Amino acid sequence: MSRSVGQTFREKALLVALDIFALLIANFAYYYFRVRSGFFRVMAVPDFWGPILLLSLFMIFLFWFWGLYKFTYLSSRLDEIIAVMKVTTLGVMVLFFAIFFDDATSGRIPHLRLFLVFYWGVIVLFVSSIRVVLRTIQKQLLARGIGLRNAIIVGSGERGRSVYDLAKKYKSLGYEPVGFVAVGNHDGAGPLPAPVLGKEASINDIIAEHQAREVIIALEENEKDRIFGLISAINGGDVAIKIVPDLYDSIAGQARTTQLYGFPLIDVVPELMQQWQVVTKRLLDIAAAGLSLILGLPLWLIIAAAIKLDSKGPIVYKQTRVGKDLKNFTLLKFRSMAVDAEKHTGPVWASKNDPRVTKVGRFLRKSHLDETPQFLNVLKGQMSLVGPRPERPYFVEKLSQEIPLYKRRYKVKPGLTGLARVKYKYDESIEDVKIDLQYDLYYIENMSLKLDFKILFWTVFHVLLGKGHA
Repeated sequence: MSRSVGQTFREKALLVALDIFALLIANFAYYYFRVRSGFFRVMAVPDFWGPILLLSLFMIFLFWFWGLYKFTYLSSRLDEIIAVMKVTTLGVMVLFFAIFFDDATSGRIPHLRLFLVFYWGVIVLFVSSIRVVLRTIQKQLLARGIGLRNAIIVGSGERGRSVYDLAKKYKSLGYEPVGFVAVGNHDGAGPLPAPVLGKEASINDIIAEHQAREVIIALEENEKDRIFGLISAINGGDVAIKIVPDLYDSIAGQARTTQLYGFPLIDVVPELMQQWQVVTKRLLDIAAAGLSLILGLPLWLIIAAAIKLDSKGPIVYKQTRVGKDLKNFTLLKFRSMAVDAEKHTGPVWASKNDPRVTKVGRFLRKSHLDETPQFLNVLKGQMSLVGPRPERPYFVEKLSQEIPLYKRRYKVKPGLTGLARVKYKYDESIEDVKIDLQYDLYYIENMSLKLDFKILFWTVFHVLLGKGHA
């Protein structure tokens, strides 16, 4: 485990432990007020530890589900309180309706539901208070230089120096700028406040050597054309990327702005889905893939027999593809081409009316049935129902050298279908890939369950109209 990953894990573990502590205190305060204070008549003393542990675990689950453990130095204490209030309100509403239905079936007097208002208040009070105290202590430690994250500034000109000065002045941001990365052929005019660590070509080696968790790109006006190449190169690693805001026009639609203490940054983020949407997306993947494999079993047997009768070779074709975080996996497809189709040509894209495609394979490709074994890839977590289509390692390396930001599409799981698939055609040239990439980047930066459902809806019509690549 790397230092950055280990530190992030410890930060989240501490936050979870403090939330559990706060919830236990809040539940004890409610229990004492409701049962032991003597203010209210109690027919029977309820059990203490069982309900408290269950309620605390329920709230911890909701905090995680709604992304309250995405630890960041840039979140303010007010934002912290508002987030806790929102999730606690949701949790108490669930309890309210649970008690409502219980009262309806048991015939009990429902006035006890009013105590939930007090319960909501004590949870918000204790959880928010402890989180605010934690943030305050953290910011005090950061101001003293404790717990800072190593940051590298790309660009050694005037903007780079300004970023360095601001990071040093506002240490509560959590940055420790260790040095500059020179862009082009100059190392910065005049003396720099920190060393030049190397050139842009070795950016990933510099990140690894200095264990940087942040890369701040501060290029001059005449260097803006390098920004895409830099982001594309850095995107392969586990590091946050930020740029100065006046470069926003060069990556419009692919970033969001954060400002604090007069220190403006644009955060280039890999995905924008909230935690609850990420979990729901995965659950939908599992449900849809499992159901499709079970219900489609008779059809799969017919397809297998047809492939075997039509041509020699295996029924299922296995191919190495690049998945999330550039990790390879074995993609499954019903074989639609002759055996050793690329033996004499090497890796090439399939073309329309490709002579290598078998008779049965042509039907399978036209109807997209050749891709149904990929539901197994979805069940394994290697793919999702919706996402950018996975490509072979050979083409990934080739395309990432020719197209800036190409590797950015591998920040999310590849999909059975995607925005590029339903809005454009199959890749047959570099120009096709460039257009597909625009759709993929739009999808990544606007990921939501709503967009996924739209793409799945479009995919159904795409299949029914027979728009597959024959």
